[in-house]
Amino acid sequence: MKCPKCNFVQSDRNLRCKKCGLRLDVELEQGITTRGKGDVPRGEEAGSIAVCDLFRDLFLSVDQEVHHFSFAGRVFVFTIFFVWGWIFILSPMASNGAGSSFLHLINLPFHEAGHIFFRIFGRWMMSLGGTLGQLLIPLICLTALLVKTKDPFGAAVCLWWFGQNFIDVAPYINDARKGELMLLGGVTGQEADYGYHDWEFILNEIGLLHYDRVFARLAHGLGVVLMLISFVWAGYLLYRQYKNLART
Repeated sequence: MKCPKCNFVQSDRNLRCKKCGLRLDVELEQGITTRGKGDVPRGEEAGSIAVCDLFRDLFLSVDQEVHHFSFAGRVFVFTIFFVWGWIFILSPMASNGAGSSFLHLINLPFHEAGHIFFRIFGRWMMSLGGTLGQLLIPLICLTALLVKTKDPFGAAVCLWWFGQNFIDVAPYINDARKGELMLLGGVTGQEADYGYHDWEFILNEIGLLHYDRVFARLAHGLGVVLMLISFVWAGYLLYRQYKNLART
């Protein structure tokens, strides 16, 4: 049987589409007669329904039957990143709690790879590329999980990681003028040559060095907002999965 909504091919015995969740039994019984009566939405109404369906299928879809083991694993993951996220959120930016965390060591290789990748666009972009690199990786993972593997819960975790990277880079931006943070290589921004401290160079070259604290607060605030959204998103998905737990 092919789902009339998403064209997903599946067993004729399925009562719901395994991909989009459409009630196939209702569609078979009522779909043709409904369309025959002229009740098919048109114009703006049809467009709104299509957008809502796309949003739900992309961001809120869950399996029609969720196994207990899989659900327990997701709850465990959610608990970890929820607690860890609040630690990042509540830590003052000046303490550089994100920079001293284990996750900073995960972000660092992507930061350095960003320098290498973006160096072809010039010196300024090479400096900015470090921050772009560590932001792009979780964003790419988020997109792949949504579009390729249809895993919105995994995408919510990647959104959390995306937000954490903003919090991770905020103290670095805030240090642009002070140059007190220890950088890779064992020197501070004050001790290093001009251009070694990414954000000192980035902001100074465009005449905005005196706004370093403003940009740092914006980065930190955006990271907090993204983390909070990821909590709500993942929590709602877990609620929907709980309702679909396998009965046997």
